Amino acid sequence: MSRDLLELKSLSVQEIQAILSQAQAFADGEKCTDFTGRIAVNMFFEPSTRTQYSFNVAEENLGLRVISFNPAGSSLQKDESFYDTVKTFDSFGVDVIVIRHSENEYYKQLLGHISAPLLNGGDGTGNHPTQSLLDLLTIKQEFGSFEGLRAAIIGDIRHSRVAHTNFEVMQRLGMEVCTSGPEEYREEGMNYKPFSEALRESDIIMLLRVQHERHASAMQLSKEEYHRLYGLSADKLELMKPKAIIMHPAPFNRGVEIAEDVVECDRSRIFKQMKNGVFVRMAVIKRALGDL
Repeated sequence: MSRDLLELKSLSVQEIQAILSQAQAFADGEKCTDFTGRIAVNMFFEPSTRTQYSFNVAEENLGLRVISFNPAGSSLQKDESFYDTVKTFDSFGVDVIVIRHSENEYYKQLLGHISAPLLNGGDGTGNHPTQSLLDLLTIKQEFGSFEGLRAAIIGDIRHSRVAHTNFEVMQRLGMEVCTSGPEEYREEGMNYKPFSEALRESDIIMLLRVQHERHASAMQLSKEEYHRLYGLSADKLELMKPKAIIMHPAPFNRGVEIAEDVVECDRSRIFKQMKNGVFVRMAVIKRALGDL
């Protein structure tokens, strides 16, 4: 078994369930494995709050020493390559490397060339395995299983690594998944439905931020128009199924894809997702270090 975690589609359902079970055990108060003396390096080449710092907390919880790499203060500014930068830290003898990068599948150039297990903190518009795992943990806590659930992923589908990762893994776990959002952000083969229909039919409403930083041109809709057409406001909650929940990988833009008074409403599990992110990342670190 590879100790890397690069994309969920390379893991079996059984492997995914094992990670979720360990994450739930941590959430239930299982004593943390003590990896005192081990070293983790977090290398984030894109801005991050939740992923970067929940990895940091997870590593600290497990007793690891943490190095937080700062691209702006590194030899990248002297034209050192991404590959050589990562190879340098691997040469130091660190025990696990967490990377986020804007390039899709950046990790392919590293495979076979570094010794430490590699955990993908997000690659371009491609994969975000730990975000999907924490989403799955949150869903499992809510509904007990995945089979037969309906999920709607709404927003900037084309540019979202969360949408791409969740669409594949949710279907594999027996969920029915649809997408919705502005035509300019749709993607072929991802089961598009009108927004109101997606709201009425789904058990999980997963909203996405419009990822302006990945767009070649400005969004056609104004923020106000986007919110009116595709944003989840308090009045639209009435369209949802009685036990349906709201999720969002964050960061979220209040008043655009989600209204201010919906972010922390009783249907929202957004901050619970963030809490679960620590437990999931503890589980994948434990797996990477050969103890799961």
